[in-house]
Amino acid sequence: MVLDLIVQLDRESAERTKIETLLRELLDAKRGRKSEQLSADQLALFAELLRERQAPAESPAKNDDSDDDTAGGATGDAAPKKKTGGRQALPKNLQRERIIHDLAEEEKHCTTCQKDLRPIGEETSERYEYIPAQLKVVEDIRKKYACDCTVKTATKPPQPIEKSTAGASLLAQVIVAKTADHLPLNRQEKIFQRHGADISRKTMCGWLAQCADLLKPLYGKAKDVLFESKVIGTDDTGVKVLDEKLPFARTGRIWPYCGDQDHPVILYDYTQTRARAGPEEFLKGYRGRLQADAYGGYDAFFKDPARGLIEVACWSHARRYYFKALDSDQARMGPALLLIAQLYRVEEQAREWSAEARLTLRQRESRQVLERLHGYLLELQTEVLPKSPEGRAVRYTLNNWTALNRYCEDGDLEIDNNRTERSIRGVAVGRNNWMFFGSDQGGHTAAVLRSFVASCQRAGVDPYAWFKDVLTRIAAHPVTRLAELLPHNWKPAQA
Repeated sequence: MVLDLIVQLDRESAERTKIETLLRELLDAKRGRKSEQLSADQLALFAELLRERQAPAESPAKNDDSDDDTAGGATGDAAPKKKTGGRQALPKNLQRERIIHDLAEEEKHCTTCQKDLRPIGEETSERYEYIPAQLKVVEDIRKKYACDCTVKTATKPPQPIEKSTAGASLLAQVIVAKTADHLPLNRQEKIFQRHGADISRKTMCGWLAQCADLLKPLYGKAKDVLFESKVIGTDDTGVKVLDEKLPFARTGRIWPYCGDQDHPVILYDYTQTRARAGPEEFLKGYRGRLQADAYGGYDAFFKDPARGLIEVACWSHARRYYFKALDSDQARMGPALLLIAQLYRVEEQAREWSAEARLTLRQRESRQVLERLHGYLLELQTEVLPKSPEGRAVRYTLNNWTALNRYCEDGDLEIDNNRTERSIRGVAVGRNNWMFFGSDQGGHTAAVLRSFVASCQRAGVDPYAWFKDVLTRIAAHPVTRLAELLPHNWKPAQA
């Protein structure tokens, strides 16, 4: 009976610890800061904890260097730049209106010396003024001519959506407001009403679907460019989807696929579930490296040699496990975070270097840190409970150790998948505003349009200008030259 009670107590204790950990994570996600930055004081403390575990023969000078890690080194982000004081100059590219303020004629005479004042210069100050948007109606008048045997009518330029009341500029505004500014269609409907136009959200929803269909050939061309990448980063996030067959909203998935530096495109794909079939269908035909988290659906890709995919893991995902376990076991998780911070410090140093120089630095410095971290984790594996937060962190890292080390084999690879995770931010912010997709077809539409918005943002292109120009031209643009319209190719052509 005593033994049974002890087993029951251990089980309940483990369950309580698990619930407390989940509750703390939920509270942190709800009201706490989501940054995983570590201060210099924390890193110094972790360095001291690591020294206590290391053999006395180990050189302390090397460990002392780790005390200098900053919050930027711990997260892989650049150190914050020093802010300069004073008001910044207003942009030179904005239209300027010059208003001259002069003295009245009677004020241009001095009452003391009785002489006329002479101009000696001027003082200039600038301010912003806002010009509200406006809608206008464009009438296309086609002249008609006839003779005894024929009638001829002048042609007009092709429109993005034939027989529609929406021109390219209006379509571009609706798309950008929805997918880039996260403005739901019901709010846009009210905005247009203030401009004196009655455009229903149902009409705008149809416009979005038709524009997505129009841009699908260009989406396919962007996918060809994406597949030329040496490495593709991917992740996924859930979005609520309405279903007439269900009394509640089910969860669909949005998958971003981010190309490398030489192929700056970001594509999104929508699937009804998180099943492996989604990424398997999208990545069909791609041969190269895939950087992602340890989602089990990818395992079959990497185990099949004929598939031609090489796994590259993400140190940001691995670090997150240690950060979550930090509160429950700082003595063990702190030193692991310190060593990961040293890996990121190497990346920060080589951020602007060439791929060859970056690879040389990684082989010289990062490899040593990885060896120390691997030995340390093997020690921890025997000390922590497998199902505890610390045990999950150690198990995740060791199970994916080969993939986590792969970035040290090529200077073009990144230490983490943060670029792809940042591409999800637009979807995460958007679903807090428009809340859900109305259908699976709406998910596919949003994926196509969001792909071009994200690609424009990555290429430094104004999404509105791109959509307005491309929607005007794509109907008559040669299919063999579609690549010219991709955002990273469109920008140099405009310049």
